[in-house]
Amino acid sequence: MLRISDVLIGVGSHNLPHAVSPDLCFADVTNDSRLATRGALFVALRDVRDGHDFIPDAYRKGAAGVIAERLIDLDGWLERSARRDFAYIIVDDCITALQKLSAYWRSKHGIQVVGVTGSVGKTSTKEMIATVLSEEVRVLSNEKNMNNEIGLPLSLLRLDDTHEKAVLEMGMYDIGEINLLCAIARPQIGVVTNVSHSHLERLWTIERIAQAKSELVEALPDDGIAILNGDDPLVSQMAAKTGASHIFFGTGSECDVRATRIRVNGLKGISFDLVYDGKTARVKTPLLGRHTVYPCLAAAAVGIAQGMSLDEIARALKKAPSTVRLQALPGKNRSSILDDTYNASPVSTNAALDLLAKLRGRRIAILGDMFELGSYEEQGHREVGRRAARSVDRLIVVGKRARWIGDEALSAGLKAVEFAETNAGVSIELQPNDYVLVKGSRGMRMEEIVARLVEEGG
Repeated sequence: MLRISDVLIGVGSHNLPHAVSPDLCFADVTNDSRLATRGALFVALRDVRDGHDFIPDAYRKGAAGVIAERLIDLDGWLERSARRDFAYIIVDDCITALQKLSAYWRSKHGIQVVGVTGSVGKTSTKEMIATVLSEEVRVLSNEKNMNNEIGLPLSLLRLDDTHEKAVLEMGMYDIGEINLLCAIARPQIGVVTNVSHSHLERLWTIERIAQAKSELVEALPDDGIAILNGDDPLVSQMAAKTGASHIFFGTGSECDVRATRIRVNGLKGISFDLVYDGKTARVKTPLLGRHTVYPCLAAAAVGIAQGMSLDEIARALKKAPSTVRLQALPGKNRSSILDDTYNASPVSTNAALDLLAKLRGRRIAILGDMFELGSYEEQGHREVGRRAARSVDRLIVVGKRARWIGDEALSAGLKAVEFAETNAGVSIELQPNDYVLVKGSRGMRMEEIVARLVEEGG
């Protein structure tokens, strides 16, 4: 719980238009007035909408204070008699104040922070690391996609004295952003999953993407640990960019923590031998698809760095967090829906298609546009189209960019290809033993399609 004294020290330079009680405390921090609860501190960010317009709404929902950039008219919603119990904190810039407050709050907690970044698989990796570490200690991790310059500070402000470790996903759109997140969170362990063409639209080259991701490794202290994907050359090279020690994970023989005898068990998950330092443990996990061995290996490497045994790690990996991206849902008419709608890149879409290809039944893929691929945009979509031609019996593509997927699949010999402009244009009659993969970039909102396909109450 944040005391008003902590907030005022944390935000730095500020102004209080009226006196507040020195005993005031805040139970939560949010930038969404709809999520404000009793005792919350509301941050009035200016984005698509101006948060200052929603300060009264946050107060009516129970907020006990606001960080704002200007004073709005208090009459009509905040009576003078109530002002002592509502902190109105004026700062020059709300985002900067939020970040400074978060960094200050993190400095008051002597916890170990694990930072996670990469082009694909960040969230699954973060969740599996938290799952493994939670076997021994209470762990804080950021929820959903709260991994940017706003979400990560909000996540850190949930720290309390019961947490012993934090696992924080770190996203980026440009060079310097992960550096900022590291300055706030001060990670001692850094995990890099991979480097691929996501964000190529903003960063122009794969080398610049690698440079941006390597900021996590460069920020580690000399007594820290870099956990790096040894199967990805652009990631393994990051070991030279830090004075911290490193652990490579992957399937190659040069990896310190590796998987052998990998078996894909359809919708029952995967199994593999976890190998480290001459010892082996058999792992069975409900995560779907061969590619999910990497989040498991990264989590295992973090566990090993904490002194956990392979058997302890294997037991933890049997659990699948409810927040993993790819989930199998019961569909209408005894079909199965593979919901992978949170986001999409060529790498993750091809991995999902590989899983679909191994299922016995009619295999259908509904694929949407993939964003932020820059100069790789057409090539990336066409690569997915070729993979789809080898993996599915029927393909439906949604959106302007996804037409490249459909065109390439047709050229590769797949005859059952359909084109839709929007999600509403997708129509399909499901049959028993159908397996339907639905995947596209976040902006395509393809969860709308999933909602029409899943069995009610399923």
